[in-house]
Amino acid sequence: MSESVQIPLNQIIDHYKEIVIQIATPYSTGTGFYLKKHNIIITNEHVVRDNKTVVIANASLQKQIVDVVYVDPKRDLAFLAVPKNIEMPAVAINENPNLKQGNSVIAVGHPFGLKYTATQGIISNLLDQHQDINYIQHDAALNPGNSGGPLIDSDGKIIGVNTFIIKDGNSIGFSLPVQFLQETISAFEEGNGASGVRCTSCDNLVFEGQEKQSFCPHCGSEIVMISNIEAYEPAGINKTIEEMLEELGFDIHISRRGPYNWEIMQGSAKINISYYAKTGLIIGDAHLCSLPKDDIERLYTYLLQRNYDLESLTLSVKGKDIVISLLIYDQYLNVETGKELMMHLFEQADHFDDILINKFGAEKQYSHKISDGS
Repeated sequence: MSESVQIPLNQIIDHYKEIVIQIATPYSTGTGFYLKKHNIIITNEHVVRDNKTVVIANASLQKQIVDVVYVDPKRDLAFLAVPKNIEMPAVAINENPNLKQGNSVIAVGHPFGLKYTATQGIISNLLDQHQDINYIQHDAALNPGNSGGPLIDSDGKIIGVNTFIIKDGNSIGFSLPVQFLQETISAFEEGNGASGVRCTSCDNLVFEGQEKQSFCPHCGSEIVMISNIEAYEPAGINKTIEEMLEELGFDIHISRRGPYNWEIMQGSAKINISYYAKTGLIIGDAHLCSLPKDDIERLYTYLLQRNYDLESLTLSVKGKDIVISLLIYDQYLNVETGKELMMHLFEQADHFDDILINKFGAEKQYSHKISDGS
């Protein structure tokens, strides 16, 4: 009997980089992955909960809005529609996984809004039951943002969907076994393209009809169809920030990264805007370029000199990133003052990014052609 040839870890990680997708809603961020065979994007239900549409992006996919087409609260699965005319490679599902404790696994995703990360571990338990499902327990580190990403075996095949962790559990993660994903895809495809939900009472799939429905036709339990989900409406300071950004010409649906976070591109700089309700602070951080390898002292001197001259803005270094920041207290914010301050931040971000790259050899970090979703 011939032995299978193990694929090098770096090849597996590089291949999945093309199909792992960042997902953002007004409430949260997470991970998804594309299955070419079925032409859908897989993620967790809790990542897209209470949303009809979400924002997706990856290294080769521009930020854009897509529809949620299926939600399954019981298995914590959701499917997203796929944009037209996209080219992403196929990945294989291990249809008959012979899983054992100690088997190597890889988890890939976008934790904390990072670009793309991969962690390796082993299966530690196959009998951990939650809601009548035996989840795969493993120690490949999962963090917020990893939810909905694939769990991969040493042959580069999908064996599960990363679903939840134990808080303070020292890298104890749980993934939905792939057979539940396969069963759900098969049931969903019986709807011939219609959106649907799984009834948590009787376990049947209910597809969208011509009339809006609020009760399961199989058991009569109350259900929330995707078409009945109410659109997110910001309030208070969040609404003011969004009105300000819209008047500046940004698509607010694409920019949202949670209820208190927004991310936009201006010139060559990526700008993160965060509202800290407890302190009343609104912080705009424009991530410019990265520190050069040489002549860093001269660049530091330049940053300190410019800080002396700047009004309402501060230049700093966070890790390798050079950042220019704006602080506003919510009590002083209205749409007009906010627009003026943000426009100043955007202009200075673009200005300093060019100077730092061209005069000090700083490394360019972001580009219009590469999407920067969380």
